Amino acid sequence: MPSYTPPLRDMQFLLHEVLRVSDEFKAMPRHAEVDADTINAVLEEAGKFAAEVTFPLNIGGDTEGCTLDQATHEVATPKGFKEAYAQFVEGGWPALSCDPAYGGQGLPYVVNQCLYEMLNSANQAWTMYPGLSHGAYEALAAHGTEEQKKTYLPKLTSGEWTGTMCLTEPHCGTDLGLLRTKAEPLPDGTYKITGNKIFISAGEHGMAENIVHLVLARLPDAPKGSKGISLFVVPKFHVKGDGSLGERNAIFCTGLEHKMGIHGNATAQIAIEGAIGTLVGAPNKGLAAMFVMMNAARLGVGNQSLGLTEVAYQNALAYAKDRIQMRSLSGPKAKDKEADPIIVHPDVRKMLLTAKAYAEGGRALQIYCTLLLDKAHHHPDEKTRRNADELVALLTPIVKAFITDNGHTATNACMQVFGGHGFIKEWGMEQFVRDNRINMIYEGTNTVQSLDLLGRKVLGDQGAALRKFGKLVGALVEEEGVNEKMAEFINPIAVLGEQLTKFTTEIGFKGLQNPDEVGAAAVDYLRVAGHLVFGYFFARMAQASLRAIAAGSTDPFYTAKLQTARFYFAKLFPETATLMRTARAGSRVLMDTDAALA
Repeated sequence: MPSYTPPLRDMQFLLHEVLRVSDEFKAMPRHAEVDADTINAVLEEAGKFAAEVTFPLNIGGDTEGCTLDQATHEVATPKGFKEAYAQFVEGGWPALSCDPAYGGQGLPYVVNQCLYEMLNSANQAWTMYPGLSHGAYEALAAHGTEEQKKTYLPKLTSGEWTGTMCLTEPHCGTDLGLLRTKAEPLPDGTYKITGNKIFISAGEHGMAENIVHLVLARLPDAPKGSKGISLFVVPKFHVKGDGSLGERNAIFCTGLEHKMGIHGNATAQIAIEGAIGTLVGAPNKGLAAMFVMMNAARLGVGNQSLGLTEVAYQNALAYAKDRIQMRSLSGPKAKDKEADPIIVHPDVRKMLLTAKAYAEGGRALQIYCTLLLDKAHHHPDEKTRRNADELVALLTPIVKAFITDNGHTATNACMQVFGGHGFIKEWGMEQFVRDNRINMIYEGTNTVQSLDLLGRKVLGDQGAALRKFGKLVGALVEEEGVNEKMAEFINPIAVLGEQLTKFTTEIGFKGLQNPDEVGAAAVDYLRVAGHLVFGYFFARMAQASLRAIAAGSTDPFYTAKLQTARFYFAKLFPETATLMRTARAGSRVLMDTDAALA
């Protein structure tokens, strides 16, 4: 059976020593009183909930899965899921970062992010039920009418109701311009929604009293394509004027997808048969409202893979220290045993350190991005808000694609550490691999994220947002460029920063002549950019560690951090050279292949 220990020390290091979030919060009136002690206390309790309540349900939930009653359209979740959710609600966890105006606790997003990392390590399938509600909350908070906010936000905040996003249809996935679900206006200002949706995570369950579906549909006079999409809120149960629940709405689960992983989450096929909904935002402007939810979900998906990378690493490390196989190539290390623990073997260490580096780099990026969200929403200075918003927009596709791709590499490496035992269900490792696999697909495949980064976020604004991040890298290089102890961490990002600028310009010019050049380079480009971002944060983590050691600390945590950073720059970061070469190979070797793909 696997185990899980919340990585509180690393979170505290990032929050308080690297990013110094308490100082950042002092500039935000809403969070000015949030100090390190408050954050640490909340995260300690969050870790206990994840490790003691949801983690023990993970393997059982995967084995049992969800069950649909075709007659009633109700879904039963695995044993213990509903009771764990009731504890989650009772503990006030859904309200952690929500607005006090709707019953929230008003804590920073960055605290909520750490909570959800631990929940994802403990049980990704369970975590998706409350996790999706945050996206629905954000979309309604940003674009809902006052009546919609009054009706839905307090219940989403408390966790009494959960939320979903209903986008995908059988004939269209990412290309939402093809969707066919219809919305017919009714005399009372509501709409009758008719259509079919698939792949709706947490689309039906009995863990909460009501489910708030956010549904994309077309009005009768809507233009074709993505410009003719509107967003509607369609509750599972109608809500009366006094806030109590009325009759069942005509939105039903007709099937559950049979999946590779996340078996404990109800991935539903949804039939909408004249269900009544209300318009969110302006007609034909649904994508703008839905993108609030989708961007939150993309950050959340990166967090899912971060959680799985961490828990897989912890278990692989423990196994490598315990499992004995053969002798070290440099001579016996455990002379009192018949063989050495496998952790003495170089390639086992490489697999473990790969997972560790990807977890620690991903955690730094996730915490930084949610700190940016706090600034974008709550900083009093408009320029600071705008700058934070532009940076988080740039980094969102990197969070989603780079962290989930790395999670695939890491969970597979950790399963490999177990050898044959990793392939056996009882150890839990193969589940981490299966559960992570969906993270590279949903909320926009990682190729879509790569096209978004290169085509829209970088080339679309002539590199303005990329230059903003480049200035952060440049400032760190200037600050530490003459520090010999930092050279091994600073020089690689200084070089790659210059290379990325030239690389971007080159792809941009080629793309003007042939747009397929952008498509051919995008996936490689995102990984290059991802390594620059991770490299920047590993340099900052090394900086903080070296300063702590220089100040007299003998805590082995800092030595470990420096060793992980050295491994990252030596063994993982150099991938960028190959990626830039393959990207420069262009589109011809991909597109001029009709005979090969006949």
